[in-house]
Amino acid sequence: MFSVDPDCFRNERVPAKNLLVIAGRLGSNTRQSGEILVNGSKQRLTFGTSAYVTQDDTLMTTLTVREAVYYSAQLQLPDSMSRSEKKERAEMTIREMGLQDAMNTRIGGWSVKGLSGGQKRRVSICIEILTRPRLLFMDEPTSGLDSAASYHVMSRIVKLARHDGINVIASIHQPSSEVFEVFHNLCLLSSGKTVYFGSASMAKEFFDSNGFPCPALRNPSDHYLRTINKDFDSDTEQGHGGTTSTEEAINTLIKSYKSSETCQQVQSRVYEICQLKGGLLEKKGSQASFITQCLVLTRRSSVNMYRDLGYYWLRLAIYIALCLCVGTIFYDIGSSYGSIQARGSMLMFVAAFLTFMAIGGFPSFVEDMKIFGRERLNGHYGVGAFVVGNTFSSIPYLLMISLIPGVIAYYLVGLHKGFEHFVYFALVLFVCMMLVESLMMIVASVVPDFLMGIITGAGIQGVMMLCGGFFRLPNDLPKPFWRYPMYYIAFHKYANQGFYKNEFQGLTFPNNQAGGPSTITGEEILQNVWQVETGYSKWVDVAILFGMVVLYRLLFLGIIKTVEKVKPIIKGLMVASPEKSKQVIEKPPSSRYLHEAKI
Repeated sequence: MFSVDPDCFRNERVPAKNLLVIAGRLGSNTRQSGEILVNGSKQRLTFGTSAYVTQDDTLMTTLTVREAVYYSAQLQLPDSMSRSEKKERAEMTIREMGLQDAMNTRIGGWSVKGLSGGQKRRVSICIEILTRPRLLFMDEPTSGLDSAASYHVMSRIVKLARHDGINVIASIHQPSSEVFEVFHNLCLLSSGKTVYFGSASMAKEFFDSNGFPCPALRNPSDHYLRTINKDFDSDTEQGHGGTTSTEEAINTLIKSYKSSETCQQVQSRVYEICQLKGGLLEKKGSQASFITQCLVLTRRSSVNMYRDLGYYWLRLAIYIALCLCVGTIFYDIGSSYGSIQARGSMLMFVAAFLTFMAIGGFPSFVEDMKIFGRERLNGHYGVGAFVVGNTFSSIPYLLMISLIPGVIAYYLVGLHKGFEHFVYFALVLFVCMMLVESLMMIVASVVPDFLMGIITGAGIQGVMMLCGGFFRLPNDLPKPFWRYPMYYIAFHKYANQGFYKNEFQGLTFPNNQAGGPSTITGEEILQNVWQVETGYSKWVDVAILFGMVVLYRLLFLGIIKTVEKVKPIIKGLMVASPEKSKQVIEKPPSSRYLHEAKI
């Protein structure tokens, strides 16, 4: 086991960046120098060979501990394992992390109090050790744990490492003396420079020999950090009652380490590994199949949507309230000449403003995206499985919030009689709901912050409403940009035209215009009043809307895939053009290499 202590840096998140470098997850805004070799050769750390426990516990708050770990086991473990074996592995892992008494407790979030911060931390560890990876990266695994829980968690990780041949690389936050003793190797860095890298038990002797002995009854890890932490630029105590500045102490230790026998042994070992060119890390089993991943993600997402009040239930209540308002304002609209404008206004409100409210579920979807981002980086499943699972799990709820409010609005207003007309009305409303959710998925992939995402999504829909053919009739729209192409890009065009065709075709209204016929047909209203394209069926409008749903979902998938492909290219350009880099991380020679060694 190898530790990197975070408090010995001027920037607290430097150790996390070092872990990100080694794990191959460095952001595109950071340039990396040096090489990362595993067993002396460059190789990609694929699923089954490595796992990363992040400092932030990104978990699905509506699930219980048992459900969270079991769903993850179904996603990660191969189909060759039976369901009972996966369940047994999940429960065994939960017991190993001491969470057996909280198995049926929900993780908890803003609406429901659940696990403590320390318990959430252990759930995150459970999820990543299910596959028993060869390399386990842990960013401050004891954050939020008391000293006793920290010791027991780290002790069990050591036992797992020994039993399953796992190599653990961790940054550790304020370890107690008992926790510090479980680490085999220690790396101390200051401003990116190696102060010490070697056996954790020999670090005390190293500091003693350089005139910085650890006082009696002091935690060795606390002493090391106090000696090399220059955030406060205070004097450091030396032996025999003397003091020196922190900067001088760090320089002394760095120079001493470079000339030490420990450093020479590390360099020699690195050279031997590079010459031997050890074998590639073998994957410990494959993932679940794509079909299994889709089914599991659909089930998990359905449970989350059912339990999360903000996902669909709150929206259902708001939709019912809005449709009651619409139904009472336009109640029993009748067939007078004035009802033509009233029908068009009511249908436009449904197509535009009612579907606009679909952005209300964006914050919940952003939380799903965070979980997806963590699980995708760890190789649990791909973008395709996530899109399929999210799509199928949302369909029942979208049908519910389309049918129940739709019935209220349609029959209170007294729109075109006939069950087939109501079915079409509800179908268009359902497809529009799904289309707006697909649009917000694209927004979430580009703007991950939920507040900025809501503003962006609202702005996009506002522009679409303006050129959808109601506020400004199609023939009156300025042809450059607004008529071509925006009018045809806005989904409101097809929603409005589908609603209008469904409502007005087959109806006759009295004509109040002087000099005209006594009645006016629905077809004439469509052509002359609303300027609807009547050359094709209303079902074509539904088909176009459905095609836009598929297109938007494919765009979301494409954006995620493109980002995956473009990021390495950006990294390469930044290495070639260092002057454009925002941050530079240079790995010290002694920590550039990983060697697969059984603990």
